[in-house]
Amino acid sequence: MLEIKGFLENSLIEWDGKLSSVIFLPYCNFRCPWCHVPDLAFHPENLETVPFSQIEEAIKRQKGWLDGIAISGGEPTIHPELPAFIAELRRLGMPVKIETNGTAPQMLKELLSSRLIDSVAMDIKNQVSEPTPYERTVGVKVNLKKIKESTEILMGSLIDYEFRTTVVPTFLDENDIVEIARSISGAKRYILQQFAPRNAYQPALREVKPYPPEKLKAMAELASRYVHNCQVRGI
Repeated sequence: MLEIKGFLENSLIEWDGKLSSVIFLPYCNFRCPWCHVPDLAFHPENLETVPFSQIEEAIKRQKGWLDGIAISGGEPTIHPELPAFIAELRRLGMPVKIETNGTAPQMLKELLSSRLIDSVAMDIKNQVSEPTPYERTVGVKVNLKKIKESTEILMGSLIDYEFRTTVVPTFLDENDIVEIARSISGAKRYILQQFAPRNAYQPALREVKPYPPEKLKAMAELASRYVHNCQVRGI
């Protein structure tokens, strides 16, 4: 069984329009400078492990008004045990959503072909046209072919999905957002997320001011030329 390093009994934020429990899995293969959960992503040994029995009890207790379970991280898809873990959750009768950075298209294919997941939120960190801005944004080398393959898998599926970008000043501007939107033209939904500097992994970013709400809305308007349903969250 996978180690669980965080659990919220219910949230109205993680799964749009639904009341969900949220499970947080450890470790991440990116090193995003603005990561707001560095202990979870990079040093999960600092966190207590949540027993699966606690999650099972909470889900059973909330049956009837809980809409589903969201699995976040860290990066859930780096764990080979993820399909078996989700199968255990589904045995409790709950729909499942996963959040991912898109670096494991084969895992996405497996989860979709096995009908283990009901929704996916995939982060697109920067332009996928060439690696330099992407790698600067996520702090590691990136195989952009895998990112592109994951977007194609989701856009070719019947599952509910959304793409998301955290709009961090000094890393992304309106041109980047337009290029990202162009690369997923025709997608179901594209979300621009407000940057939250307070707990950023890189101390220098804690002093960076987020874009004003009006600026994010203007970016969303530009992006909506390619993805009709483009929204802003966190403002």
